[in-house]
Amino acid sequence: MRPNDGATVSASLWNATILIVDDDPGAVQVLARMLEDLGDVCVATDGQEALRLMASQRPDLVLLDADMPGLNGFAVCETLKADPELADIPVVFVTAHHSAEFEVSGFDAGAADYITKPVTAPLVRARVRTQLRIKRLSDELRRIATEDPLTGVANRRRFDTLIRRELAIAQRSGQPLALMMVDIDQFKAYNDHYGHPAGDGCLRAVAVAVASACQRPADLVARIGGEEFAVLLAQTSLPAAATVAGRILDAVAALDLPHHGVGAQARVSVSVGVGVVTLAGAALLAHPPDLAGTMDALLASADAALYEAKRSGRNRACALHAAGEGRHGVLLPGTDRAAWSTGTT
Repeated sequence: MRPNDGATVSASLWNATILIVDDDPGAVQVLARMLEDLGDVCVATDGQEALRLMASQRPDLVLLDADMPGLNGFAVCETLKADPELADIPVVFVTAHHSAEFEVSGFDAGAADYITKPVTAPLVRARVRTQLRIKRLSDELRRIATEDPLTGVANRRRFDTLIRRELAIAQRSGQPLALMMVDIDQFKAYNDHYGHPAGDGCLRAVAVAVASACQRPADLVARIGGEEFAVLLAQTSLPAAATVAGRILDAVAALDLPHHGVGAQARVSVSVGVGVVTLAGAALLAHPPDLAGTMDALLASADAALYEAKRSGRNRACALHAAGEGRHGVLLPGTDRAAWSTGTT
């Protein structure tokens, strides 16, 4: 096992990842052998490497030596807990210190538990099992709190959290942020004709189709209303958003769901409104925009574009720039993405 490559020791019944951080290779080996059947074990021998592994592998549990040269265990733990994306990872300090003051310092830094050296296998395994159980329960509660129960995509709460985060990132990076509003066309007529259970099935099918069109792990699909979905695309320009919008139109069309509530030959379709905002320019460094106002503008531009898609015939995508630079061309299912206009109309 190489100490700095995140090597997997064994498959896990828990499907959990355990990170062991200690500058003593012998201590690492001892702990790894104790835990090899409880999770996929990866290791780091210094604090900086530990933080890199946490960011890339997002372990379910960290066993952390408090006394390390350079970035010590307390600093690692505090850095971890200060990161909203990693703060939920439990940390167990493993140290030769036995004083109550030292233990309290560990808990103050954010640790979930504390094990003193020399370690014994029954104690280490029991405490690791306990922390993994707690982590699994916490993850499930977070999932329930942020997932739409009908469709399985993110809910409005998750969307509201992530759009604020992505706007802050976009402001720092100067990269564009795209937002799509996706609305099932004439969905009330569908419910009236087929009934609400069938309507629920339609919502689930459309959610799967929209999610299938979003191919990057960071792309977010959320159900934000009855038949309305939002798609948040970081680092995405208007032409790139057009590609995704086209895939969404095509994926829903491929469902080939009859919609006899509006016609014998009608099929379920969606309309898509696209808003794009770019927070770039040297002037913004001295006078950064108000993020709340920018979020409102982005939401308004996507909503206005959705309205335009509905007004102009449904089953299409329209786009507006959040800065008010004009309406862009209409995209229909199955059409060439290059036909999407990048000029105002």
